[in-house]
Amino acid sequence: MREEARECFRQCKFIKALELFEQILGHSQHGLEDQKIASTWDLSYYRCESEKINELTKALCKNTTLTSLDLKNNELGSGEVKVFANALCKNTTLTSLDLSWNELGPEEGKNLADALCKNTTLTSLNLYVNNLGSEGGKALADALYKNTTLTSLDLWDNNLGSEGGRALADALRKNTTLKILNLGYNKLGLEGGKALADALRKSIFRFKNTMLVSLDLGYNNFGSEGGKALADALCKNTTLTFLNLSYNKLGSEGGIALADALCKNTTVTILNLSSNNIGSEGGKELANALCKNTTLISLDLKNNELELGGGKALADALCKNVTLTSLDIQYNNINFIVKSNNPSIEILQ
Repeated sequence: MREEARECFRQCKFIKALELFEQILGHSQHGLEDQKIASTWDLSYYRCESEKINELTKALCKNTTLTSLDLKNNELGSGEVKVFANALCKNTTLTSLDLSWNELGPEEGKNLADALCKNTTLTSLNLYVNNLGSEGGKALADALYKNTTLTSLDLWDNNLGSEGGRALADALRKNTTLKILNLGYNKLGLEGGKALADALRKSIFRFKNTMLVSLDLGYNNFGSEGGKALADALCKNTTLTFLNLSYNKLGSEGGIALADALCKNTTVTILNLSSNNIGSEGGKELANALCKNTTLISLDLKNNELELGGGKALADALCKNVTLTSLDIQYNNINFIVKSNNPSIEILQ
């Protein structure tokens, strides 16, 4: 029966495969491998025909075993997404869904957002590279007001723009479950950055989103003013442990502001500031922050034009800092080998 179930799956006969998997799990002697195959389906790059996707959606409506579904890069059409979204409204077992690299577009984003308002089991949704645009972003933001189960949302490279960024920032003020959010490469700009900073800053006062621990904001062109706004938020936020601000043109001023934030923040453990043109002065201030901060374990400063002055300051800081375990200072024209007395630290240079 196991081989028959696998063969049905390979042939995209999903309803039959599901029935067989349920029978297998109904036997008391099924193993962990049976459980995994029945609950985790990887259909990435299958490029299933419409009729097969429709059969999959019917299976989802009946399913009692499937918890994880990967449909990465399947060129899903608008009609298929609408049917699939309807199935999500009825499904009560799926917890993880990957729809990345499907170029869904704004309308399909709205269909999925509507499903999120009704679905009560999904905890992880990956919509990486789907060209949702600002309208799709705003629809998903509206869904986050109502959804109470989603803990991880990946929206990398969706052309959300500042409007989508502001809408999602507003949603963060009221959503109480999201822990991981990826908004990288979305052209959020200064206004989007300020809105997100405001949401992070006010969360602790309004007792709303106190769950967000991981935020990826790389490649969003915040500039130094956006960097300063986010730095101010970090001084007050008490939940974030991971923050990616790489490739945001923060400059020296943004770097100095973030250094000041690191002297006050007590929760961030991983910070990526790579490729921000922070410069020697910004590097010196970040080094000074490392002498005071006792929670940061990983800092990425590669490609920031730190040069000799910034490098020397960091070398001095490493004589005092005892918590950092990873420091990336590659491509900075430091021109000497930075060393540390801490045997636990890895320095990439």
